[in-house]
Amino acid sequence: MDRFEWSKGTLIPGEVTVTQQSGVKIYDGSEKTPFERGMLVLSSHHIFWRDPQRQSCIIALPLSLVLFAEEVSEGRGRSQKIVLHLLPPQPGKPVGPSMSSAHSNIRFGFKEAGETEFFRCLSEELRRKRWEHAQPATVAVKPKEIRAGIVGIERRIEEKRKETDSTISKAFEDLNKLMDKAKEMVNLSKTISNKIKERQGSITENETIQFKSYLLSLGISNPVTRETHGSGSNYHIELAKQLSEFLKQPIEESGGMMALTDVYCRINRARGMELLSPDDLVDACKQFDYLKCPLSWSSMNLSLLMNYQSLSAYPYH
Repeated sequence: MDRFEWSKGTLIPGEVTVTQQSGVKIYDGSEKTPFERGMLVLSSHHIFWRDPQRQSCIIALPLSLVLFAEEVSEGRGRSQKIVLHLLPPQPGKPVGPSMSSAHSNIRFGFKEAGETEFFRCLSEELRRKRWEHAQPATVAVKPKEIRAGIVGIERRIEEKRKETDSTISKAFEDLNKLMDKAKEMVNLSKTISNKIKERQGSITENETIQFKSYLLSLGISNPVTRETHGSGSNYHIELAKQLSEFLKQPIEESGGMMALTDVYCRINRARGMELLSPDDLVDACKQFDYLKCPLSWSSMNLSLLMNYQSLSAYPYH
């Protein structure tokens, strides 16, 4: 509950209401809260909860803090629930109903049904991420500087030249850093190659660790994405093949089993900007047995399921 903040219920510029549902109760993790049977409103940027008895009692949760959502059923006769796994609260967060919480997820209990439609709309907004394109409330307009004649033209040319020189200088600095790192990798590979050819001496532990760190930093050169393989089962099948190839050696070095949180961090580090969601990672791992890959979902099943909830500590979007 420490991610919620008190709100007036007003929308910011560019924000629109998507759907709403009455009779919704909020749980902090699995613990009950005093926020019962309120109106839950989904917008393109927030989730609002409004007390029907006290119209001034409104709390809001930014959608940018939602890592992922899932729809769960807790047994016959009990209300359906939507679980939101959340990122840590941001520094400087506005005041809310709770200053701290031991849980990284909240639950919405739907006493009057409607959870399926609400979950569908919520999943769509999390996919679209419209809050990332919000327009600022005010835009400072820089006063236009008036320059006339030859002197003004010469000053603009000089400023443009200085800007270009600065950009080129920064580019060469980055290139020099890359060349220095490449030289280190070449020298290290030559040392290891010479020792193997001569069959004398041993490769030190420091050299091995350093060489592995360089290889890990190279990452996956052509990661499987939805843009290249679509959004259907073919995407998860191709992703599973790539994961199996990439993870085979790390899992062998880990004793034949690796926690899903470690797999998640290692894969997303290797993929660079093409980050995976926790759901896509799990769905791809489930294809291992079907594809007869060297890795087996069943052999990692216990470890994976035990660590699935702890993925909320690792942001991906």
